[in-house]
Amino acid sequence: MTSIYQLRIDLRDAKPPIWRRVLVKDTTTLGDLHEIIQTVMDWGGHHLHQFEISREYFGTPHPDDWQPMHDEEKYKLIDIISMENSTFSYLYDFGDSWEHKILVEKILPVDDKKNYPVCIKGKRACPPDDVGGIWGYYNFLDAINDPKHDSHDMYKNWLGYDFDPTEFDIKTINQRLEKYA
Repeated sequence: MTSIYQLRIDLRDAKPPIWRRVLVKDTTTLGDLHEIIQTVMDWGGHHLHQFEISREYFGTPHPDDWQPMHDEEKYKLIDIISMENSTFSYLYDFGDSWEHKILVEKILPVDDKKNYPVCIKGKRACPPDDVGGIWGYYNFLDAINDPKHDSHDMYKNWLGYDFDPTEFDIKTINQRLEKYA
């Protein structure tokens, strides 16, 4: 029988906190979870990533990996995580090092009236991809919020749109998640 995992995904070191709460089937592969995280956090998805669960690494194996890497497409959540309050990590972009803590908050029965995956809550916009990690993000925020900052115009042009760090658009996120249902 399929269960639903309620996951809380927190971007580590983000102050104020940036997080998402999602419901996913326990049969979700780690490869699919990667895509779901990319969607709910609004990342670009074009960088390397890995999960670390119980000191084991899961991702897309490559012959040049310096550590053993399990193929994320072969592992479902139910195969490796079976208890509430379990935590694991997700690292996106090995250069910028966007570290995420993932907590299995609850294991729930399936609600036949809902489509999964679904984002049920979250706070704040995720930093733009390629902004230079969490510390680069803070510099970016300083620059875009101060028209006199030396990098203000450069960042505004680079980004190409107005950025509101407080924005969280759950409706758009869930529309994007529909392709995984």
